[in-house]
Amino acid sequence: MKIETQTYQARRERLMQSLPENSVVVLRTGELATRNNDCEYEFRPHSSFFYLTGFPEPSAYAIISGRGEMTLVTLPKDPEREQWDGFRFGSEGAIANFGASDAAPLEELDKVAFSALDGVQHVVYLFNDDVLREKIASWRDAIAARVRVGAVAPASFIDLAPQVAEMRLHKDAEEIAIMEAAAQISVEAHKQAMRSVRPGMNEYQLEAELNYVFMKSGARQPAYNNIVASGSNACVLHYIKNDEEIDEGDLILIDAGAELGCYAADITRTFPATGKFSEPQAALYQVVLDAYHAGMKELNVGTPYEACHNAAVRTLTQGLVAHGLLTGDVDLLIESKAYRDFYMHNTGHWLGLDVHDCGAYKIAGESRLLEEGMVLTIEPGLYVSADNESVDAKWRGIGIRIEDDVLIRADGPYVLTHGLPKEIADIEAFMAESR
Repeated sequence: MKIETQTYQARRERLMQSLPENSVVVLRTGELATRNNDCEYEFRPHSSFFYLTGFPEPSAYAIISGRGEMTLVTLPKDPEREQWDGFRFGSEGAIANFGASDAAPLEELDKVAFSALDGVQHVVYLFNDDVLREKIASWRDAIAARVRVGAVAPASFIDLAPQVAEMRLHKDAEEIAIMEAAAQISVEAHKQAMRSVRPGMNEYQLEAELNYVFMKSGARQPAYNNIVASGSNACVLHYIKNDEEIDEGDLILIDAGAELGCYAADITRTFPATGKFSEPQAALYQVVLDAYHAGMKELNVGTPYEACHNAAVRTLTQGLVAHGLLTGDVDLLIESKAYRDFYMHNTGHWLGLDVHDCGAYKIAGESRLLEEGMVLTIEPGLYVSADNESVDAKWRGIGIRIEDDVLIRADGPYVLTHGLPKEIADIEAFMAESR
């Protein structure tokens, strides 16, 4: 699934309209990263660079000016290197396939940058890119050194992050289609894991089922490191070792999503290795599920972003009190954040080209209001450490999270990760069918 070249052009036009006159945007896609010795990881372009260009190759620069005209500076065509490393688009391909107005080989980067920045008032780039910051400073100094021959160095620098983050926060129809496809691939992967799990398996064997479905379905890699956590490992929020044996009676927490066209899915499900929840597991699972439903009711246009989290926290705290894991007044427990012994993360995050996508959560100090086209996760959880001696032993070592991807629409929230069981009866029935 690909986004049309005209869409990238429209994004660049919108970006330039949001910036002061006489601005030039400079972006860098990044370099190949070494895995070990002379072997590199598969390249994945910087998300904002890709959002504005669609160009997938490493070592590339984009210079955007005027009404969105783009110059791409890329690795040159090189038959010998392509024999070893694979196809390159080169300058002609950059123009023909990606809507560039002009293109040049990487060795001409300084020349192209001098020409583009001479006489420009504002240079706009991502301030957190240290490599690009140094290059822009050197280009500015080189232009300033030629003032006697009429060169005019840029006078100001603007961080691109706020503008591009707001653009990326609101998804268009093409993005939503890709994200739903990634979500549905991920749904099928989670179903495969539910079908396949058996006590005695290793966590990484279950992870292999996820990766098989991802790749078979066209998602070449996960959007982030798969979490396949059995038993008390589920209480480690970012557990990625995935190398322990699954025991009889364990709950399995899987947090995994496919990446498709550089867009992420992000799903978590928690289910019993035997296909049947124990009473303590079911009791805490239902608390988390109730929190999920309470939060989902708040995912509407015009509702503050934090309303979902607040609703989930209240439901979780009420459940912890009802089952004796906390004692006291619910309001006071929330005010003192006592629930954080069992629930220490937020109830969601923006989702898009990055799994923890860009975009402000507050505006002028206040929780921003949800708008049509935003995509976010909803992911309440409870985590009772195996070492927590303040609670009854039956609760210890239980970790639960339920997570879906949600598109904000005018007619209410739309779950992109639809079709994956999360009610207790539905999970047990689904797993029974596979046995």
